[in-house]
Amino acid sequence: MRRSPLLVAIVAVGLACVLVAALGIGLRALGGSSHPPTERAAPSRSTTAEQAEQAWPAPSAIAWHACSDPSLARARCASVAVPRDWSTPRDGETVHLAISRVMHTTAPYDGVMLVNPGGPGVSGLALSTVGAQVPGRVGDRYDWIGFDPRGVGASTPRLSCDAHYAAGPRPRFAPPTKATVATWLGRSAAYAAACGAAGGALLDHMTTEDSAKDMEYLRLALHAPRISYYGYSYGTYLGQVYATLFPSRVDRMVLDSNVDPRRVWYAANLDQDVAFQRTIERFFAWVARADPTYHLGATTAEVEQHYAQTAQTLAGSPAGGVIGPDELADTVLEAGYVTAEYPAIAGAWADLVAGDPTRLIDEWRAIDSPEDDNGYAVYLAVECTDASWPRAFSSWERDADRIDGAASFETWPNTWFNMPCRTWPAPPHTPVAIDGAAVPPALLVDETLDAATPYEGSLEVRSRFPRARLLAEPGGLSHADTLSGNSCVDGTIARYLDDGGLPARKAGRQADATCAPTPPPAR
Repeated sequence: MRRSPLLVAIVAVGLACVLVAALGIGLRALGGSSHPPTERAAPSRSTTAEQAEQAWPAPSAIAWHACSDPSLARARCASVAVPRDWSTPRDGETVHLAISRVMHTTAPYDGVMLVNPGGPGVSGLALSTVGAQVPGRVGDRYDWIGFDPRGVGASTPRLSCDAHYAAGPRPRFAPPTKATVATWLGRSAAYAAACGAAGGALLDHMTTEDSAKDMEYLRLALHAPRISYYGYSYGTYLGQVYATLFPSRVDRMVLDSNVDPRRVWYAANLDQDVAFQRTIERFFAWVARADPTYHLGATTAEVEQHYAQTAQTLAGSPAGGVIGPDELADTVLEAGYVTAEYPAIAGAWADLVAGDPTRLIDEWRAIDSPEDDNGYAVYLAVECTDASWPRAFSSWERDADRIDGAASFETWPNTWFNMPCRTWPAPPHTPVAIDGAAVPPALLVDETLDAATPYEGSLEVRSRFPRARLLAEPGGLSHADTLSGNSCVDGTIARYLDDGGLPARKAGRQADATCAPTPPPAR
């Protein structure tokens, strides 16, 4: 889940959650065993809301001001200082979170709604405007709070390790020859070292648990007795952690495209490799059906062959001096996140083949941000420290070789994307054991063929949140796609945010209700 498709729609920018191949922003996620032995018991490090209020310093009054971003004209912005190290919250060391707020305009007032778009590493300031997309003006009854998590965007300090690390054309990711392995082991280790030098003490305090406690501190600063929360992609995991630590402070909670808490994070990426192969093959099949428009092949096999030929040509002669095989893969992978992107990606690829790389370069730049590594740096800072990663390259190589034969599109690019975690300079933590037993009724939403956060994750979260309901979109291929115009899905969300109404919970490991997914465009 490098970047959230919702973010694309709102700010006209990919998993993400938030959210695109090897160096796009975000979470590449998830599925596995029920409670791995590395998970800690819930009470050992959990902090109740009441204990937090007693142990933490009182937040300063929020000084709201006009936002500098014209797209946030309806919002007000501010900065909130939070303790850098939650184990010593009164030591005076702080980080500053950038936040935005669009206030409620109708009665009854239903409180504050924090929103996170995913990543980790994606700015959330723009999402204070998303309430306008809830049908029936239900969103107008909430104060919508967007925020940049620690290290991200307008928050300070802002993490950046090597701003041009994603610049194209990059050395080729695959096939895994001795040369490519040596090159990317070296590049990955150098990037991790650069993050150690740039991040300093902040790197030890970039976990999802840190951000969940930041959310609780924002609640205190906003003087809200409870908060509602809307999370996409990685933002669902942040919501799971917050709800586990502070269940009494949760009001309404919508989690779109759920991270499987059993698979954080190494195993999650292996699951994602397999899932993206399926969605990319569906995209190639769509391109084949649209051959009269794009002329990239009349069968799926022809389209796949055309893609391989395009990549090989770019290996010898990068388009526009920046688009090589890796950058082409980054761009095409975006179609694996959201089917609405099919025409844009296919059209850019067809133009490239015809000799004009302009559209594809623009698409790639929107996905990879090749002059700014903030999203990638934070993605690693969170995922590399949330949980342990293999230190021996032989483990990575064995798993990649095992998966690559059946899922070659993303396996090695994703392996190298995450490789800095092998030598990450900050120590890993133990993930919070997700437990929603005390959490009020929540709404989970997912498309069953979501590749960035495979559907099994939503089933697992539902099993851990006994009062939650799962709304599934059978056969849907998109990721983090709620509030995008599907009347069945968006209407269910509106009813829940209106009066808490949810479908009846069914027995067993299944969805509680379904909606038909939005189909891909015809051409």
